Amino acid sequence: MSIKTDALMIRVTKVGEADRFVTALTRDLGLVRASAKGAQKAKSKNNAATSLLAYSKITLIESHEKYVITEAQPERLFYSFGSDISSLALAQYFCEIAGVLCPWDEPAEFSLRLLLNSLHFLTEGQKDPRLLKAVTELRLLAEAGYMPNLTACAACGEDSSPLYFSPVKGTLLCEQCTPPSGDICLAPATLEAMRHILSCPLEKIFQFSVSDDVLAQLAHVTESFLLCQLNRGFKTLDFYHSIH
Repeated sequence: MSIKTDALMIRVTKVGEADRFVTALTRDLGLVRASAKGAQKAKSKNNAATSLLAYSKITLIESHEKYVITEAQPERLFYSFGSDISSLALAQYFCEIAGVLCPWDEPAEFSLRLLLNSLHFLTEGQKDPRLLKAVTELRLLAEAGYMPNLTACAACGEDSSPLYFSPVKGTLLCEQCTPPSGDICLAPATLEAMRHILSCPLEKIFQFSVSDDVLAQLAHVTESFLLCQLNRGFKTLDFYHSIH
C-alpha cells in the first residue's frame, strides 16, 4: 500500500553511486527512514526533492520493514543560503534536534509546520536567528513532552520577580526559596517570552519582539534547557557557535 504525505528531508546519506537514504519528518508518519533509489543521479526526477532541507510531497511504500520513496515532488528547497554559513548551520541544527525530539510512526503536523516556518523566516532573513532558535528549541521540547512549569515558584507559589529557572528541573524558584547557583535569574520579559512560545498557536508563535539583552538571555535559557533535558550535545550546534 502506498502512502502520500508531505515531508522535510532532515538527513540525507549517499548509498553507492546512485541511491540515497533519507530521514524525513513527515506530516502523517512523523519521522521515517526511507531509501530513494537513483536519487543521486542528476537526471533523476527525485534528485532535488530528496536533497537535504527539501520540503516535498512524497509517495512511500513499505517494503521489508522499511520505506521506499517511489515519487517525490519538491514544494520548496530551503538550502539556498548562498554564502550565509551561519544560517545554513542553524538550519542543520534545527534538523538535528527534530531528529531527536519528533515522534516516529505517528502524525507530527505541528512539529513539521513549526520547522517549516522557522526555515522560512531564516531563509528570508525576516527574524533574528536567535529568536528562531529559541522558539524552535523550546516548542519542540514541549511537543516532545519536556514541558517546563513556568507558572510560579515550584516551592511556595510566588509569581512575582525575581524568579529563577532551573534548566535541569524545568521549574521556577523565587529568591526566598534559595534557588541553586546553577539556576538562571530570568528577566520578566524573558519569562513572558517563554510563556508566549509555549502557549501560542503556531500562527502567532513568532509574533513577539524583545530587547537585545532579553533575546540573548532567551536564547541562552532555551539552549541550556534543551541540553540539560536531553543530556547530550549536538555537532551542528557546536559548529554554529564556532562561527559566531
